[in-house]
Amino acid sequence: MKKKQNKLDENTVRVIKISKEALFEFIYESMLDHQEAFFDVDPLAVTNTFDICFEQGAFIMCAYKGEDPKGRVLRFPEEIDLQALMRNMEDTTGSMYDPDHHRYRDYTKEELIELSKARP
Repeated sequence: MKKKQNKLDENTVRVIKISKEALFEFIYESMLDHQEAFFDVDPLAVTNTFDICFEQGAFIMCAYKGEDPKGRVLRFPEEIDLQALMRNMEDTTGSMYDPDHHRYRDYTKEELIELSKARP
């Protein structure tokens, strides 16, 4: 059953203002909701890690295999610094909604460790 929508009158402007934390939550949840399309993965077979830099206006999210063939949890390497990656990497996409645009780029964990160490 759909929720009944409230109609606006001619003099009403409906506003949503959210904090940095709520904006971060919104971006993250949206990415999770669309990870099958955005990352071209089975969302049940991956684990994600993410961070945001409000000063730079950047968000980064990484999808990686969640378990090895024996069912053991695979951890994201501590040596990969997401804040450093946001400083050192170029954007992987110009649009999240252009269906003809490739959104992600594959890296090895070793490459991301090296990118984390690089100076911008």
